[in-house]
Amino acid sequence: MSLIVATVPVTPFQQNCTILMCKKTHKAAIVDPGGDLPLIHAKLKELGAVPEKILLTHAHIDHAGGTAVLARELSLPIIGPQKEDDFWIQGLPQQAKMFGFPQVDSFEPDQWLNDKDTVTVGEVTLNVIHTPGHTPGHVVFYQPEQQLALVGDVIFSGSIGRTDFPKGDHATLVASIREKLFPLGDDIEFICGHGPNSTFGRERQTNPFVADHRG
Repeated sequence: MSLIVATVPVTPFQQNCTILMCKKTHKAAIVDPGGDLPLIHAKLKELGAVPEKILLTHAHIDHAGGTAVLARELSLPIIGPQKEDDFWIQGLPQQAKMFGFPQVDSFEPDQWLNDKDTVTVGEVTLNVIHTPGHTPGHVVFYQPEQQLALVGDVIFSGSIGRTDFPKGDHATLVASIREKLFPLGDDIEFICGHGPNSTFGRERQTNPFVADHRG
């Protein structure tokens, strides 16, 4: 296994912040640091991780709310999401007020991501898949050798992401799942933004929104 993977549920929404650590170098990426930064710091210390970057699947507050402060605290670059989510980043202070979060700062990512880009964690490479629908700039991080995908809020165990927010679109989301994620293979395990892990094969069989039998 090339990556050590740890999830840290954060914020009142219990969003799965994920720490990916290269087993060889101990360098780590923090994926979707939505808040509760002391919990994230504690997990990094427990793992013996050397944080090198922040990766974002999308810019809803429960995924991105802690990003600006964490980047400053650890002098980390912010990578992602795709640029269509910039309006969500700039609206983070308003999102905080709307959902009763502590005040948060907006930010400018050091790098926007696009479909078929790659990012590294130590010596491990992740593939970037642009998966709009939940938000227009949502991306998924996929590690083929480890058969692992970090899917944010695109798909969950038994459900899919909401599409009633600005620039969300149900048909686009379903297409992202069926045309970009399911073809990766039934055995791919995914870590979603909320709740337990699942596999694409299980969701193809049982997910009431995108199962194969729904046509």
